[in-house]
Amino acid sequence: MTAYLPLLSTLAAVLLLGFFFAKLEIAIEGDAGWAANLPTWRIEHHWLLDLLWGGRAMTGYHAWAFSLVALFFHFPLVFSGDYSWSAVQRALASIMLFWVCEDFLWFVLNPAYGLRRFAKTHAGWHKHWIAGAPVEYWIFTPIGLWWLWASYR
Repeated sequence: MTAYLPLLSTLAAVLLLGFFFAKLEIAIEGDAGWAANLPTWRIEHHWLLDLLWGGRAMTGYHAWAFSLVALFFHFPLVFSGDYSWSAVQRALASIMLFWVCEDFLWFVLNPAYGLRRFAKTHAGWHKHWIAGAPVEYWIFTPIGLWWLWASYR
């Protein structure tokens, strides 16, 4: 069990960070998901958004939020000077798991949504759903978990 302690600690920290960011984003967005009511720029339609962004709009809010989170998860590499493949792998895996966790918790913790409204009909910004969840959850959760596990081997 102690061999898995670093892995489980990292996973717990990622989930905790996802919780805090979800609460922050709920305070910022309220019931208007995907920055719908924020005073920020938006690109609604572009072929690259369909290819790389799940068909969602690119907003100034999300451009800065995603960049900030990526930098936060890579900061330990800079701080420690550890640029090994396992450290990069751990950072990328943590980012994937963080966003899935944060997005799901945004629904669960948001008083305007809750678990009962975690559905395509209430979350129009998630364009593609499979088995009751956005397709990104089904892609990034197993990849993130595998990469995180592999980074500690």
